[in-house]
Amino acid sequence: MDIMTLAASPEAWIALVTLIVMEVVLGIDNLVFISILTNKLPEAERPRARRVGIGAALIMRLCLLSLLFVLVGLTKPVLTVFTLDFSWRDLILIAGGLFLVWKATMEIHHHVDPGEEEEKPSAGGKIGFGLAIVQILLLDIVFSVDSILTAVGMTPHLPIMICAVVVSVLLMLVASGPLARFIERNPTVVMLALSFLLMIGMMLIAEGFGAHVPKGYVYAAMAFSGLVEVLNMFARRARRLRKETESGAG
Repeated sequence: MDIMTLAASPEAWIALVTLIVMEVVLGIDNLVFISILTNKLPEAERPRARRVGIGAALIMRLCLLSLLFVLVGLTKPVLTVFTLDFSWRDLILIAGGLFLVWKATMEIHHHVDPGEEEEKPSAGGKIGFGLAIVQILLLDIVFSVDSILTAVGMTPHLPIMICAVVVSVLLMLVASGPLARFIERNPTVVMLALSFLLMIGMMLIAEGFGAHVPKGYVYAAMAFSGLVEVLNMFARRARRLRKETESGAG
């Protein structure tokens, strides 16, 4: 089916909108990771790091789309351990999940016990621009494979997949700055976001071992936790304003 025929097809537009929404939702975890990581850089380098990280995700996903036959081959078993068959996709998901669990655990440890930063500067605190980009690229590989496999499963038309990926990544680029600033202004949100990354890492490991975890449940839990945190933020703000009013009256 050529591009003009696709453009005139209502089914194609429905598939495009649906796929864009799916790609944006699947990109939230990647965006949270990029926001947390770039906030550890000097302020002047943060926008460039976000652009490089998200731009690399776009390039990687377009490259994977151009190699669909290779991507489909990633789902074929290449390793058997006892009764479990592992494909390259499974191994990539397990490796990415382990990396996320390790990274989130280290960041949580740093926030819970920041006194060790002077003794172990590599465990948390500030990081270099190059190290931040390397870590973003490692996770981009995992999220790109998962994202493109989702796109392949939803539509057989390559132009629709390309449009959906480009639009979703551009939306991520627009949202990355405000999200990073919001996380920086609200320290408690950082811990919540790190717990999300920890949960996503465990989900990736489970999927790598063949246990299907419905993403709707995961994102529903994230949305509920986010709503609770928003209510806590309003409550803290109300208490702060009340104290300021009482101190001003006194």
